[in-house]
Amino acid sequence: MSDDDDRTASLMTPAKLAQLKVRPQPAASPAAWLDQLAADAGSGHIQRLLELRRQLLALVEDPQYASAGTGSAKLAAALEAVDFALLQPRGWLARATGKGKEAAASFRAQCDACSRAGEALAGELRILQRRQQAQAGGIVRTVAECETEVRAIQKIMDQGARWLQDMRGQLKARQAVGGEPATLQKIEEDTRRCELLVTRLKLLRAADAAAVQALEHGRGLATRVAAVATALQQVLEGPWKDAARRLDALSERAADGADAEAVQACRKAVLPAVEALRRAGAEAQALQTQEQALAQELAALQDPLQAAA
Repeated sequence: MSDDDDRTASLMTPAKLAQLKVRPQPAASPAAWLDQLAADAGSGHIQRLLELRRQLLALVEDPQYASAGTGSAKLAAALEAVDFALLQPRGWLARATGKGKEAAASFRAQCDACSRAGEALAGELRILQRRQQAQAGGIVRTVAECETEVRAIQKIMDQGARWLQDMRGQLKARQAVGGEPATLQKIEEDTRRCELLVTRLKLLRAADAAAVQALEHGRGLATRVAAVATALQQVLEGPWKDAARRLDALSERAADGADAEAVQACRKAVLPAVEALRRAGAEAQALQTQEQALAQELAALQDPLQAAA
């Protein structure tokens, strides 16, 4: 073996091979060993990503946040539909014709609709909280593990690209010098090895790009779920609870007509509840969209990972 050949082979030492975590398979010769490296670099990390992909997909493939968003929108709409004009003071003519009773019944029906929507949203919140408790830790851990494997693959890609650049530089110099048939055959073998590594790096880049895109949607997902659950709980225990209490009080006195001060206070209580519900509902819908996108990208990640496995 010439000095140039030795320098080329030494670019991939046993220590570097260990860092690349190639699947342990016996090689017939040092050349075959390097061929295996070029064709198999990073396979251990890819195999682990395949398993983590399955785990993460199982956690997120059935998003259940749309119901919470819909429930928030329904309660907000029910509150906005409350007609406080039905509580105007009733004169003797209204009482005589029964119109006052009709107005009071309509107002109570609107308040009842708000109560039902509030109870339904509370139920959706409990479902969301149970899902959060069951999934949050698993999502955070799995995404973190995926990111660790992706960083390892990126490191291998950088190392492989440097090796390829060095190898091609040496091959160019060796081709210019020429030599005996055995030397030329070695140059051909190393050229073929470069092509193997080029193919391998392309597969790793495709897998890396798909994984990075999926993890963009997975990063911070658990935190966002917790934020949506907290926001819904706060609006139910705060603005909605206050508005519901005032609506119940007005509903009880609807037949006689409520005083203007109580009606105005209730109007003011309803407004922040509606605004908070709209915000929480929009965030729940956005969360649904984010998790759906993650599930779709995790499903699509199967092919590039399998190709590089």
